[in-house]
Amino acid sequence: MIKRNLLVMGLAVLLSACGFQLRGTGTTELAIKEIDLSARNAYGETVVMMRQALESSGVKIYVGAPYKLALTNEQESVRTLSYIGGAQSAEYELTNVLNYEIVGHNNLSLLDDKLQVQKVYMHDGNNITGSDQEAAEARKEMRRDLVQRMMLRLQQFTPAQLDQLQQTADARAKAEADALEAARKAEANTPRQSPMQVPTE
Repeated sequence: MIKRNLLVMGLAVLLSACGFQLRGTGTTELAIKEIDLSARNAYGETVVMMRQALESSGVKIYVGAPYKLALTNEQESVRTLSYIGGAQSAEYELTNVLNYEIVGHNNLSLLDDKLQVQKVYMHDGNNITGSDQEAAEARKEMRRDLVQRMMLRLQQFTPAQLDQLQQTADARAKAEADALEAARKAEANTPRQSPMQVPTE
């Protein structure tokens, strides 16, 4: 018994040393320590779960932070995979797509991307209540997966990568501003023709 306990403890230590964490446990170390968080649905379940995940990882969330995570759009779709038992029951596939944007200094977009999760569940025509509960649980699990994947995406950003993204965004914004100014000057220097005089009889 003691040997088995020691073996389990040893495996746990070994796995944690390799960076392995059980799903939903531990914290995610982020290079971004301060962030603003917004969503089209400010009180939706996804953004609420995202806020909780960030705060549990030690990230300070406030308006005016150096970086902003904007959950720009979340779309859910359902399609039927198969019918079972004379169309009384069916197998459905849920798909959830979350579009997001990371905004840096000067309100410039650093990254615009999306995450997608899918899940299959059974709808039993003879047990509507149970099927509805299963669908609701599937949707909740999908939101948890989206948040977990978003945290993993954020975890991948190092300070150097964020600086590089900011420099690229600054250069792009400057090029656009220069092009706009050049077009404005070209228009201002273009002689305007006077309206054509129509001879009167």
